[in-house]
Amino acid sequence: MLQQTLARLDGLDCAAPLLVANDSHRFLIAEQLRDSGVEDGRIVLEPFGRNTAPAIAIAALLTAANDPDQLLLVLAADHVIEDVAAFQSAVGKAADLAKDGRLVTFGIVPDAPETGYGYIRRGNASGEQGYDVAEFVEKPDLETAQDYVASGEFYWNSGMFMFKAGAVLAELEQHAPALLAACQNVVANLQSDPDFDRIPDEVFEQCADISVDYAVMEHTELASVVPLSVGWNDVGSWSALWQVSEKDARGNCLRGDVIDEGSKNCLVTAEHRLVATVGLEDLVVVETKDAVMVAHRDQVQDVKKVVTRLKKDARSEADSNRQVYRPWGHYDSVDGGERYQVKRISVVPGAKLSVQMHHHRAEHWIVVSGTAKVVCDGKEILLTENQSTYIPVGAVHSLENPGKIPLEVIEVQSGAYLGEDDIVRLKDLYGRCPD
Repeated sequence: MLQQTLARLDGLDCAAPLLVANDSHRFLIAEQLRDSGVEDGRIVLEPFGRNTAPAIAIAALLTAANDPDQLLLVLAADHVIEDVAAFQSAVGKAADLAKDGRLVTFGIVPDAPETGYGYIRRGNASGEQGYDVAEFVEKPDLETAQDYVASGEFYWNSGMFMFKAGAVLAELEQHAPALLAACQNVVANLQSDPDFDRIPDEVFEQCADISVDYAVMEHTELASVVPLSVGWNDVGSWSALWQVSEKDARGNCLRGDVIDEGSKNCLVTAEHRLVATVGLEDLVVVETKDAVMVAHRDQVQDVKKVVTRLKKDARSEADSNRQVYRPWGHYDSVDGGERYQVKRISVVPGAKLSVQMHHHRAEHWIVVSGTAKVVCDGKEILLTENQSTYIPVGAVHSLENPGKIPLEVIEVQSGAYLGEDDIVRLKDLYGRCPD
């Protein structure tokens, strides 16, 4: 969906994207940018979530440092937009308003009395481009939502915006000065390397956890709304994904290796193994490498309660996935037990793992596909498909993909301790060695 968000900007006069994201997603995001052909995007990493106002303020400060009149188009990465041409037309209208100093939001023309979204009531027309914002309203009950839709004056609040960097900063100065000061401190203390801009935990903690709607848009007198009718959906849940997905004659969306008999209106996603369903109705079934979830479509938002329990029980599933992304590619923890662990390592062409050693484990590497350049205690070898090598405990070693196709390696670890913190990095291309 991140790639789709970037792709729908094709044809617009846009600068390189600036992404604000969680630190734990950094390598996944970098890989998505690479797959999209984006080589000059900037990635700012938050150590934890602080809602949209700090993220937008930081992006605006970084942009305004070069040009306060530069327009910012603020997009979330989890939106479905079916009519890209209509979306780009609306962006053009919003740009005209934003150039005049307006803070523009995009209002989705509702096609149903949805109770899961906030609404925007339009005011007077702003030329031919949009309307002044009369008010923002919270998520309504069903009867109120029906009245909103019938009036024709209300739009769903999409959470997408456009404004000059300097204009939104001026409104933050007026309506949320403490937040702006905290974000200025963040920018002053960014820890930058060639790949990422990292925000220190202790600095980001000073930023209020608040949305840009509450911090600015509900208070400013400069808010405008541009109507948007583009087949939009905020895919914030599995039930929303079912709504926007193609379905069979029984209302099922079946993705992956799924065999179904007699189910209705279900979303079933199988990522890595066969999933068989019989006689289900209105359920969501999601199979991943890490876990399996089964939930009623009307209650799937309560998966947050499961995450809370996982964290309370100190379960690793709450914070980590079996497949872990790194700047050189990713690895998948295939199997593990007492004194052994098996990983499938994928290294992108031209990438190299750090020069490292381990105090407690030995490693066997078997090349599945591609070519591996291995250095072990100063000895360099090239391995191709079906060839292998052994890395003893304490040996200084590195793994590199010198080829043009991805390198796939099966790594078998054995030893008394197999934790990721038993990696002593001696040299690294990605700035991960201690000073």
